[in-house]
Amino acid sequence: MKQKEIIEKWKQGLSKDVLAKIYRREYNQGIKVIRASVENRHKGKFITNYEALSYVEKIIYMYIKNER
Repeated sequence: MKQKEIIEKWKQGLSKDVLAKIYRREYNQGIKVIRASVENRHKGKFITNYEALSYVEKIIYMYIKNER
């Protein structure tokens, strides 16, 4: 999920918590795909809801700050 998508969905009315869950799910699915091959078995790190929320909040706050 790119920053632009997060901002668009936030403007449509989704809460930060819902956006964090969506971001976490998509990110962790990408990590599962990477880990599927044997040579990358231990690469990447799954993120928690808290880490995803911190990422989403940072993007939203930067957008609000730059909008003013």
